[in-house]
Amino acid sequence: MAYHLRLLALTLLLLCSFSLSVQAENRPPAPSFSLPAVNGTGKLSLADFKGKVVYLDFWATWCAPCRQSFPWMDRLYEEYKDQGLVVLAVGIDHKGELLKKFVQELEPAFPVAHDNEGKVYREYGLRAMPTTYLIDRSGRIAFTQMGFREDKKAGLREKLEALLRE
Repeated sequence: MAYHLRLLALTLLLLCSFSLSVQAENRPPAPSFSLPAVNGTGKLSLADFKGKVVYLDFWATWCAPCRQSFPWMDRLYEEYKDQGLVVLAVGIDHKGELLKKFVQELEPAFPVAHDNEGKVYREYGLRAMPTTYLIDRSGRIAFTQMGFREDKKAGLREKLEALLRE
């Protein structure tokens, strides 16, 4: 039993620190979507941000690392928005009122959408919360990271800066 618990803990640790970087010529297209806005009106569509570098973050209200990532994403957005960065957070909770309360409490400057049907969540094949995708200016996935940890922020920032320079 103890062996299985250690194996499970190791697996979770690996999932939380998993990241994947893809060379420009081999980048897959990011699945397109249009979702209701949480901190605004109307719909948020990934296609609206073509020509920008998109920091796409899937999160949930019950996820402690997600809560920690929001202030950092806010700082990134403020620092790089004039260079073409868009931060777009997609909440996956089924209950919209939980998402609204979370967003009202943290007041992010970037747009937040609600995947209330889980369609986009499934299309991206998410396995952990949060999961971040860096999408290049042509709409292709350049980098994926599952989990949010302090020791991964510098590497994520480097990848983001490289995409902004492309």
